[in-house]
Amino acid sequence: MNIEPKKVWVVGHKNPDTDSICAAISYAYLKNQLGERQYVPKRAGAISEETRYVLDYFKVEDPELITDVGAQLKDISIRKTAGISSQISLKKAWETMKKLDVVTLPVTNRLGKLEGVIVTKDIATSYMDVYDNRVLSKARTQYKNIAETLDGNIIAGNEHAYFIRGKVVVGASDPAYLSEYIEADDMVILGPQKEAQIRALESNASCIIVGRGFEVDPEVVQMANKKDCIIITTPYDTFSIARLINQSMPIKEFMTREHLVTFDIDDYVDDVKETMSKIRHRDFPILDENGNYLGMVSRRNLMSMQKKQIILVDHNEKSQAVDNINEAEILEIIDHHRLGSLETISPVYFRNQPLGCTSTIIYQMFGEKNIEIPQHIAGLLLSAILSDTLMFRSPTCTQLDILAAEALAKIAKVDIETHAKNMFKAGSDFKNKTTEEIFYSDFKIFHTDEFDFGVAQISAMSREELDKVAEKLRPFLKEVLGEKRIDMVYVMLTDILEESSRVIFEGHDAGRILADAFEREENENGILLEGIISRKKQLIPTLMNAMAEKV
Repeated sequence: MNIEPKKVWVVGHKNPDTDSICAAISYAYLKNQLGERQYVPKRAGAISEETRYVLDYFKVEDPELITDVGAQLKDISIRKTAGISSQISLKKAWETMKKLDVVTLPVTNRLGKLEGVIVTKDIATSYMDVYDNRVLSKARTQYKNIAETLDGNIIAGNEHAYFIRGKVVVGASDPAYLSEYIEADDMVILGPQKEAQIRALESNASCIIVGRGFEVDPEVVQMANKKDCIIITTPYDTFSIARLINQSMPIKEFMTREHLVTFDIDDYVDDVKETMSKIRHRDFPILDENGNYLGMVSRRNLMSMQKKQIILVDHNEKSQAVDNINEAEILEIIDHHRLGSLETISPVYFRNQPLGCTSTIIYQMFGEKNIEIPQHIAGLLLSAILSDTLMFRSPTCTQLDILAAEALAKIAKVDIETHAKNMFKAGSDFKNKTTEEIFYSDFKIFHTDEFDFGVAQISAMSREELDKVAEKLRPFLKEVLGEKRIDMVYVMLTDILEESSRVIFEGHDAGRILADAFEREENENGILLEGIISRKKQLIPTLMNAMAEKV
């Protein structure tokens, strides 16, 4: 299978917020306008209600979900060996193997479904094993196969018929004695003697094979047609005919049908390698999602693996990236967060600016590349800025963010305050959400030298709504500790209008560290932090400093 030119995926972080989704869509659009490659926006998690409102408002399709960027079979050049019919002869299968220089052939039906495989070992078995003289009929061998195997011609009878009864007989004795050992439906190998051919017909043979290219008398041909007897002429002598004829049997009698080891085109290469290491087959069939045969893969094919090419937006932390990001080729990183833990094999374009939103950076890049921003893209970029800066209330917000938002609002033809309030209202609707959905709508994991901790942030326009959420979340936090294998977990319940956050927590010393960090009284029901609304700029650095002092 020929691999199409690689598409570049543009993707944000796990548990994506509005900036992560909108930045991916907008940057993919910008890159596509530059005409370098084909860029496709992706998402690494579920879409929040706030982001849903934005996408619906500006009539933008959801990016496709990806959770893993590990190499898959679709990323390698697999061998497109055509499937063969189970009815073809052993000889034809062998000739096909030699022509293609393979040791395994897939057997498929007319619909492209895999029926089995045949390997050189199976063909060798057909030669070496001892069979009785009825093996061809037991195998229901088609006369057409027999003629092809013997390089012969069918001059009487129906070539599409099958040899289904009788044995194979070599007529080497005096014609007068042939009737003594030829039975009805037998296949008889004969020479040019007309008398012997007639005796075979009178004994109701189903097929006569005449060797050495001898012509058959028209009278015999006519008699054979009346009796529905097949006559095959071949240039081979009797010995060669007897030696070759078993090769006419259909491969269905020898191919492997059960316990087939197959792979799906979406299977990950690491899993495939593990399976291959346990099974000593040389080639393995690959199927698509509907079970249709696609091609074959071997250990050698895995060496041609092409890594997925990725552009990361709104993060540069390995813990926040899609799974197996280390197996992908990262081409660019566009971000506004602190430097994280990602490592790359090759140099990458890395743009990191201390702004309130990644989408502000992308807005700048549109201007730098002199690319016009369409209305829907302007709407996405604006929404991301308003979300990340909490409508300019966050301390992470800069004058550049505000100027970008004002310019984008004109292109998008929306009122900033009205649009922001509608966004936040949509994001504050928790009625139809599960506890897990609420928590993971914006959750990130952070690391210090001694601790791993997670912080979720949930924003709303009403403290009353946030208090209800807090009651649902408190018992859930212990589950998060075990599932994510972290030491502490915090939830920022941010009141956008009041510009404050109540932080609830779970984990050993989580409350003490938070209280010490902000010089508050420890409270198991949560600690109110006035003026603290930014996770990135206000909460995380202060927590990390407190954790360092504790150590």
